[in-house]
Amino acid sequence: MREVPDFPQPGVVFRDLTPVLADPDALRAVVDALQDKIDDSTQVIAAIESRGFLLGAALGYGWRYGVVPLRKPGKLPVVADSVSYDLEYGKASLELPADAIQPGQRVVVVDDVLATGGTAEAACTLVERAGGIVTGVSVVLEIAALGGRSRLAGREVSALLAV
Repeated sequence: MREVPDFPQPGVVFRDLTPVLADPDALRAVVDALQDKIDDSTQVIAAIESRGFLLGAALGYGWRYGVVPLRKPGKLPVVADSVSYDLEYGKASLELPADAIQPGQRVVVVDDVLATGGTAEAACTLVERAGGIVTGVSVVLEIAALGGRSRLAGREVSALLAV
C-alpha cells in the first residue's frame, strides 16, 4: 500500500491499495482474509465503487455470493434508491440498482478503506431500505483516527489493518 499526500485535495492522505491489487499473491491473501471475516449466512456482497467492486467480485466468484455494485450517481440505468453523505473532504452520493437486493437477503458491505464512515453508512442505509439485512462491513484498511466505526454502531465491522 502506498500513501499519496494531498489527494484528492490538499491535506488528505490517500491510502492507495493498487500495489496490493496488482500483486497476485497479495490480492489472494487479502481476499482470503476478507472472506474469513464474513458471516456464514451472507448471500450477497454490496460492493462500493470502485475498489470495492474488485474485492467484491473476487469474493463473489470465489465463494458464490451475488455481487451488487453501489455506484456513484449517473452510472446506473435503473436506480432503486440513492443516499447522499459527507466525506472527510466534501459530499458524495451512492446509488443502488433496481431489483438487486431482495427483502430478507443477508448482505455484507465491502470496500477498500473505512475513513469517516460516511460511505459505508450510506451503503448500509441503501441495503436496509431495500429490505436487506446487513451482516457486516468488511474493509481492507481502517483509518481509526477518523472515527468511521462510530457511524456504523450496531453493525459488525471488520478491517484487516488499522492505522
